[in-house]
Amino acid sequence: MTETLQAITPEIILIVLASVMYLAGTFAPAPCRCWFWAALAVLALAGLTVGVCSSRAAPQSAVVVVDSLAIYGKLLALVTGVALVLLSEGMSLDEAAPEYFASLLLVVAGSMLVAGANELVLLFLGLELISIPTYVLLYLPRHDAAAQESAAKYFFLSVFSSALFLYGLSLVYGAAGSTNLAAIAGGVLGEMPSLPATLLVALALIMAGLGFKVAAAPFHFYAPDVYQGTTNTLAALLAWVPKAAGFLAMLRLVTFGMPYLADKTAWLLVVLAGATMTIGNVMGLLQNNLRRLFAYSGIAHAGYMLIGIGVGTGGGTQFLMTSGSEGVVFYLVAYAAMTIGVFAVIVFLSSPERPVETVDDLAGLAKSHPALALAMALFLFSLTGIPITAGFWGKLAIFSSALASGDTRYLWLVVIGVVNAAISSYFYLRIIGVMYMNESFTPIKPGGGRPSFSVVMGCALVTLLVGLVPSPFMAWARRAGAGPQRAAAEAMAIAPRADARLATDSSSTFTGPLQAQAANRP
Repeated sequence: MTETLQAITPEIILIVLASVMYLAGTFAPAPCRCWFWAALAVLALAGLTVGVCSSRAAPQSAVVVVDSLAIYGKLLALVTGVALVLLSEGMSLDEAAPEYFASLLLVVAGSMLVAGANELVLLFLGLELISIPTYVLLYLPRHDAAAQESAAKYFFLSVFSSALFLYGLSLVYGAAGSTNLAAIAGGVLGEMPSLPATLLVALALIMAGLGFKVAAAPFHFYAPDVYQGTTNTLAALLAWVPKAAGFLAMLRLVTFGMPYLADKTAWLLVVLAGATMTIGNVMGLLQNNLRRLFAYSGIAHAGYMLIGIGVGTGGGTQFLMTSGSEGVVFYLVAYAAMTIGVFAVIVFLSSPERPVETVDDLAGLAKSHPALALAMALFLFSLTGIPITAGFWGKLAIFSSALASGDTRYLWLVVIGVVNAAISSYFYLRIIGVMYMNESFTPIKPGGGRPSFSVVMGCALVTLLVGLVPSPFMAWARRAGAGPQRAAAEAMAIAPRADARLATDSSSTFTGPLQAQAANRP
């Protein structure tokens, strides 16, 4: 218990102080900027705590793990959380400010729990800690019909996907007899003469639930409507936070936690990746609303990352499994910078008098605000996959892992991915053409302040830095992707001892048929 509490200290800080903000908001006499600064201070405190945990021997428990992937995911969640708070500084929240910023802190806490979860129950709770505050966030800034429709759609579909995911987890527990991911990775394969058919049903349900989180086809249909109906800042949140948490959950549960279903999982992911890339990019060609366009862009990029998940799961050797996972982990950084950067530009340019809603609203930006146009072009080039940008190296890492696998399925996926990247270049380059070639009849007067402008510059710096010097970031991603894979391999090698040990630890995990068999083994 002590190790578990020590491992989730940053999350406890975020949750406790977010609860304090909820309560304090009821007694606040008037709207003030104190909630904005309080949210930044809480995120900074949580970041220092993560730094302390990572600078010494990381505490481990049967519930939480603080390995390289967990630290990677937690730091990424905190940094993007700071960016989202900065983008929210200019929003007209009035008396809803404490609830808004407290909900943002809970979303970040949920992302951090997912990154370090070593239990099915904690993994589900982390995902719900992202979803439930998001329902609140979607409703608070706007109360018009479009915002209410957006919040309602996300709420009902998210609840449905959570039910599917939880049902899949229950089937995994029924087969494995444990909720511990290490025991599931080694126990089912080591103890059962043949795998039960319920595991295939569980895999389908789990991928359906997580497919909603990452907006993978055919679970993507909510994204364009929800993005269009909400604010630019919350569209940035939806484009990044659930997607990152969903892919981290896939790495923990599917890639590293269920290696015995590798071939079945690989076929499923091949179909999902191909369909997701194609639907996202083809539908993106038809869009003029910016939030709707980048919703389809996010769907397409989810398809690219699903290739890495498939390679990591279906690769027959440790090298290939690590390589595919590394590609996904690296791509998350690139995707965060270029996606949040795009929305940061839109947030900074928008004002109540002249909102930036469509592609044509960016006309003439290169003449009126050349620095912002250059930053926007950099993000769009990165989304396209042009060299010297982070997006280029992200796609290269994903596609090269698929090519290295030697599997015909992934070779075809690379071909489909390259074709889709070419298709996407049309609507990304179209935006650049509008900014640099078209004239604006209504001058753009930015409504954002220094916080949102700092997010634009920060994302541009990361996008360019990763593009020019990718080696340190790739090395970091390699360590993050390799650690959990080695742990899963060790769990499979020592499955009998792990089952016996977990059977005696009723405080950290449930017991089931596998543990009972292990306890009676001579």
